[in-house]
Amino acid sequence: MSERIKAFEPVAPAGASVLILGSMPSVESLNQGFYYAHPRNAFWRILAEVYGEPTPGDVPGKIALLNRHDIALWDVLESCERQGSLDSAIHQPTPNDFDGLFRRCPGITRILFNGDTAQRLFLKWGKPWTEDRRCMRLPSTSPAYTLSYERKLALWRQALSYEHESL
Repeated sequence: MSERIKAFEPVAPAGASVLILGSMPSVESLNQGFYYAHPRNAFWRILAEVYGEPTPGDVPGKIALLNRHDIALWDVLESCERQGSLDSAIHQPTPNDFDGLFRRCPGITRILFNGDTAQRLFLKWGKPWTEDRRCMRLPSTSPAYTLSYERKLALWRQALSYEHESL
């Protein structure tokens, strides 16, 4: 039987211009208490490389990296039932409070989805929030998504290079 799991609070600097959305934290991330904690998940390595910084090794360093680049980070789901870490095992999903997030961070003009499931779930509930924002699905940084690291990095670099472009 699947257990009900809850996502983390957002990392949402008031000046955020970009929102990166995942679907739901992995078992390893839930165990460690922060986003993208699986050692083979490329998320923090990609972000650090895009911005020419060392890969942060602890939660304060990860938060500081996001804050320096005006990036908010959250998951589409507030909770769900899931056994294991795969998005395909998600059942009974409940969305996060995006009205509250966009009130808190009114400068978000871009939404980047970390994989197909994040995009699909967000569009199920969040269509109104896409009208005035650029949205882009990127390859998942999860090790379960087998695209090469170099290709993932190139696509994430391209998406984040538009960070300060106006609409």
